[in-house]
Amino acid sequence: RIIGSEYSLQDYNRAGIPLIEIVSAPDLRSPEEARLYLERLKAILQYTGVSDCKMEEGSLRCDANISLRPFGQVELGTKIELKNMNSFRAVQKALEYEVERQARILDEGGTIVQETRAWDEARGVTVTMRTKEEAQDYRYFPEPDLVPLVLDPAWIEEIRRTLPELPAARQRRFQEQYGLPAYDAALLTESRSLADWFEEAASRYRDPKTVSNWVMGEFLRLLNAEGLEVAQVKVKPGQLVALLELIDRGTISGKMAKGIFEEMFHTGEDPEEIVRRQGLVQITDAAELSAVIDRVLQENPKSVEDFRAGKEKALGFLVGQVMRATGGRANPGLVNELLRQKLNG
Repeated sequence: RIIGSEYSLQDYNRAGIPLIEIVSAPDLRSPEEARLYLERLKAILQYTGVSDCKMEEGSLRCDANISLRPFGQVELGTKIELKNMNSFRAVQKALEYEVERQARILDEGGTIVQETRAWDEARGVTVTMRTKEEAQDYRYFPEPDLVPLVLDPAWIEEIRRTLPELPAARQRRFQEQYGLPAYDAALLTESRSLADWFEEAASRYRDPKTVSNWVMGEFLRLLNAEGLEVAQVKVKPGQLVALLELIDRGTISGKMAKGIFEEMFHTGEDPEEIVRRQGLVQITDAAELSAVIDRVLQENPKSVEDFRAGKEKALGFLVGQVMRATGGRANPGLVNELLRQKLNG
């Protein structure tokens, strides 16, 4: 059996803004394909500024029609309309449930009744709302005050030329221009605001992949934890670049940078100011670190013996003790180098 489905997305509110409805033909063949279609359509609507597409606020809604038919049968099966789905994941789950429910009925020789069903998220099932047998059950009637709207092809082409770079095209460009993997490019272009934030930072820094890692890692982690939109965050792309440059110069370590970035995210403060105020400058002076290492070796003779007996893990313990003694400010690479020199000397 295959699935034939229709989907409509609606953008409206109750203050008189007109409804925009997009209805697809029954071309989709799986619940997952339906979800991916909706995600791509949502991105296009956001990129073009048609809607903010916030389903939780009602600025976007989705209903789905689904029917099953035996392989080889030309006519579509009986249509079921699904409502009450508040996320694209819910659309997929509701359709998956309907595939199983309808297939079970048909396999047992039963008949699918045309109806509207609601998705019950808590129970993971669809339930009957109302039956609709014929077109008149929908109470359709013509609107007498609306005249046909004929769009000039030249006007359509003019609008087409004003469209921004769309998600799929931007994703390809991110791969080609910045050398990003397909996964990075797809994630970064999911929303226009996130793509803009990344691109402003990437255009200022030598390694776009490093920027991508920070945006997909720390930036999105904090964004999701706080429930914020990109436009609401205080940290700016240029501040991330400044932080990465502090790492490059050896002023701070990568581990220190994560804590600094979190404070930047919440306060909007420049990384240099946070480093200065908190005294977080990384210790890279060999003489200063050598004195700390000597003290750590004297305090941990058993670990020294273990390392010299071939137990490599002992080195990690000693590095940790040096880092703790310096409040995490020691340059880890230099600590490793100096420790090995002293232990092997």
